Amino acid sequence: MPRKNYEYSKLILESVSFDVKLFTKELQKAMKQLLPFELEDLKLWLIIFTKERPELRPTIVLLS
Repeated sequence: MPRKNYEYSKLILESVSFDVKLFTKELQKAMKQLLPFELEDLKLWLIIFTKERPELRPTIVLLS
């Protein structure tokens, strides 16, 4: 099953990770578009992605 929305969301989030506000905004958009199982995958990805970007760690709470 193609997961285009999930992959696209990750791509966008990676590209805006330089700005916390923009990252948060795009994460909120992704949360509206993704299916529940994709949100779980996105949360796991976000935990790994933010290990080297501590300024983005607070956004993980949005997916809880």
